[in-house]
This record gives sequence, C-alpha cells and structure tokens, in this order.
Amino acid sequence: MRFLRVLVTHFSTPALLLGIFFLAASLSPSLIPRGPAIQGALGGLLMALGYLCGRILETIWDLADMPRLRGRAAAIATAVVAIPVLGTLVLSTRASVRWQDDLRMRMDLAPAEEAHWVQVIAIVAVVFALLYALGVAISLLFRLVRGALYRVMPPRRANVLGLVAVAMLLFLLTRDQLVPTVFDVLDESYETAQNLFDQAPPAPTEPRTPGSPASLVDWQAMGQPGRDFVTRGPGAEAISAFSGEDALDPIRVYVGRANAPTPEARALLALDELLRLDAFDREVLIVASPTGTGWLDPGSHDPVEYMHGGDIATVAVQYSYMQSPLALIFETRTGLEQATATIETIHDYWKTLPRDDRPRLYIHGLSLGAWSSMYATNLFRLVNDGIDGAFWAGPPFPSNFWNYVQNARNEGTSWVLPEVGDGSLIRYASHVADGSEGAPWGDMRLMFLQYPSDPITFYDPFSVWRPPVWMTEPPGHGVSPDLRFLPIVTQFQLAVDMALSTTTPAGYGHSYYAHDYIEPWAQVTAPAGWTREDTERLMAHCDNGFQQGCTND
Repeated sequence: MRFLRVLVTHFSTPALLLGIFFLAASLSPSLIPRGPAIQGALGGLLMALGYLCGRILETIWDLADMPRLRGRAAAIATAVVAIPVLGTLVLSTRASVRWQDDLRMRMDLAPAEEAHWVQVIAIVAVVFALLYALGVAISLLFRLVRGALYRVMPPRRANVLGLVAVAMLLFLLTRDQLVPTVFDVLDESYETAQNLFDQAPPAPTEPRTPGSPASLVDWQAMGQPGRDFVTRGPGAEAISAFSGEDALDPIRVYVGRANAPTPEARALLALDELLRLDAFDREVLIVASPTGTGWLDPGSHDPVEYMHGGDIATVAVQYSYMQSPLALIFETRTGLEQATATIETIHDYWKTLPRDDRPRLYIHGLSLGAWSSMYATNLFRLVNDGIDGAFWAGPPFPSNFWNYVQNARNEGTSWVLPEVGDGSLIRYASHVADGSEGAPWGDMRLMFLQYPSDPITFYDPFSVWRPPVWMTEPPGHGVSPDLRFLPIVTQFQLAVDMALSTTTPAGYGHSYYAHDYIEPWAQVTAPAGWTREDTERLMAHCDNGFQQGCTND
C-alpha cells in the first residue's frame, strides 16, 4: 500500500511533459529504420528518461528553496506548457510515418504497416509504466534507508548517507550480479551456438582441409563459423570455370577459441597449420581477424580468391563467441590480444623468408575484426619489413588508427567518405565509391570500406551534448535528410541503431555487400592482369544465384 501511495502521490505533471517531449523527439529518424517494437521500447525509455530529468530538476529547484506555483496559477502554467508539448508529439507522430518510410525507401525496404504506430504507442505506455514503477521502488528504498538513519543522525546527514548507500547498493548489484549474469548467459548461449565438441558434424577426410585427421587443428573445437569458413569457399574447379585458366585450391586456416587456451597458443597453432599446408608458397597471404562470433564474411573472402586464381592463403583465429556489439562491450581486450598475437606470430615468421620468395602479406578485418587487426597492425613494428597492405571494412568507432586517419582527412572532404593525402597510401570506399581514385599506389596500400548509414562506425559517445561531425555535413548515401541532432535523444537513437545495424539490406548499415569488396580488394592486392572488366564480370558472377559470397552454398 505504501508503494501504491508513493506511485500516485509523487507523480509529477511537469516532469511528465518533459518525458512526452523526449518521446516526441525519439520519433525522429536516425540511421536505421525502426520497427514498432524497437521504436516503442526506445520511446518508452526516453520518455522515462525525460521524466527522470524533470524530477531531478524539480529536486534541485526545491533544494535551492525556490518558489513554486500552486493552485490556479500552477494549472494555467501547466496548460500553457502542455499545449505546445502535446502539439509537438502529434506533429512528430504524423511526420514520423513519412520519416520512417523515406528511410525505408532509401534502403529498398517496404513501407511501415498501417498498424505500426498503434503498436508503438501501446509499447511506449507499457515500457514507461514499468520504468516508472522501478523508479518509485528505488525512491521508496531510499526513503526506508533514510528513515532508519534519521534515528541515529541529523536529517541532512541522513539524506546524504541514504542517497550514497542506495546508489552504492544499486551499483554493486549491477556490477557484481546483473552484468556478470548477463555476460555468462550470453557467452554460454553463443558458445552453444558454435556446435562445439559433441554437437560438431563429422570431420572432413581430405588431408589438406583444416580439421581433418591429418590436420593440427581439432575439428570439434573449431566451432561452426570456422568449419563453415574452411569448407565453403570456392575450389580450384569453380575458380577455373570463372577464369578459364588453371587454378589452385585456396588455403583457408581457422583456429577456434576452444582449440588452445591462450591467444599465443592459438596463434602458434595457426602458424603450424599454415606451414603444414605450405601456405607461405602462395602468392598472397591474408591474416584476417573475424567478427565477435568468429564469423568471416564470404562476401569478402570468396571474391579475392577468384581474383588470384586460388593462389592465396587466408588464416583467422577466433577470440570470442559473442556478437560484435556485445563483444565490444564485454570482451574489449580479447580481440585486441588475439589479433596482436596472431599478426605478430605470422609476421615474425614471414620476415625470415627471402623477400623474393614469400607471399605478399595483407591484413583484413570486418567490424570488430577491423578494430582488433588495426590495433595489432603496429606501423612502428612494420617500418623495416612492412606488410603489403590492409583492407578494413566497417571499422568500429573506438578504433584509434581509424580515428587518427579520419582526423587527418583533406580539408573539405567529408567525414563519411574522406580523402587522405593524394591517395597513394590510404583510400576509402563505400556503396557508391570503389576506392579506385587517387595517385598511383605506393609500397603499402591501406583501404577502408564504410557505409554512411553504419552506426557501428559512426556512433559518437559524445553525442549526448554535441552532434557528431557527420551530422554537420550533407547526408551520405542511405541517410535521411530529416535526421537532426537532439541532445541526449540522439545518443540513445544511435545506441539502438548499433543493435539494429545488421538488419538492413546489403549495402546499408553494417551489412556489407560482396560487390563493394571486389574493387577495393583489386586495388589493395593488385591481381596480375586484372581489369575493370574483370571486376564487373566477378560482380555478375556473385549475383548469379549465389548466396552471401560468390560460392554456391
């Protein structure tokens, strides 16, 4: 009963109006189209956040002993504020249909269903009610603690210590109970999805396939992403049919997280497997860092194997079982440590080989794999015997090297598609630019592939109070011209966008498209005799009834 009394008697209409304003703002477009469930949850969360901000402002006002309107004057003031706030909500709701449908059209998606906004409002109400009840419960807990302290100390001291005690309790419960439990559940569920050990399918029998009886890499511990990678790429026959020339079977090596206990042990196992397969006799060697789950995009790896007639080896080592956004939060260091161990181990061996009798060495990564491999590509370490190039797709926003390059862009070029120097060292590609423009390449070739609508790349943690750089420029391909910066709201919108980033069609968001890898790979790895016509022919081949990559699955 006491909880119900607090629930009703401490409700604040002015704070509610601020919450409604936040709700109206949440309906504005961001980078990724939102369905009714996501839009409703976001709207309810921001409405509750706005209400909380209002309550905090009221508390500060009262603590400052400022006068408050009461009676008829308070009712008139509330009405004066409520009319424009509710009008804003109505206008935003009507406009949001157009905003969402315009964004969907830009990404070749169907318009929102007619019942979309009815569902949104219902979900907003439920989410706000639950969060409001949670807030009241915390407030009641504070009152109980404060009441107990009143018996042994002065009220002012009891207020402060009561607030600190409740805040510390919530912090400890979140840090030591909630977050570890969520982490363990997620890690276990994603690990289960890898089909490790007893759930693994039968091992391959071909001796040159990693995971076979002749291999140094255990098939059962490799995990589903690794097994898919080493068995589903194009073979010599498929490559020869495309090129009309003799081809080799590409070499693919994958070491799963469960194959060895430490990053260094997994890196050494990968090197030993490369040596077993004579991978250093190939023309090209790519060290790839996978995404958080261990997945490697066939849309990237299949085309480059076609380009080089199969005379290529690719090696990757897994460091996590989680989706990249979750691994970015919960396993920040694991990817960096694994990529560093892998690249250093392979580069150290590669340096011992004669310069004219070793493969050209390239670094590659998508998403979290781009971040980790960028971190591990220590340019100071490469000065005397550097790699031949690197190709990074969808680089996450915390990537230090990416941020350094972005800020070194030529004056007047955009944040989403910059130009750096004369293009002889670093170039950018997107869904509408292939990275072929620039001065002749130098000895090392670095390429970034990024979409303007990718929130993994263009999220900005400082967008709580200031707009990201790209919001101050004309919108890039696939970005709504109606997108506007709104303090606090934009931060939450971009955070939700990151969670939805892979739900878009290929070529938008964080869904990278096989077509968009092809010409950048040609620019970075310079296949012998490769022409623009070959690029277009390979694009057509990848479209010809194939799924994800360029290999019939």
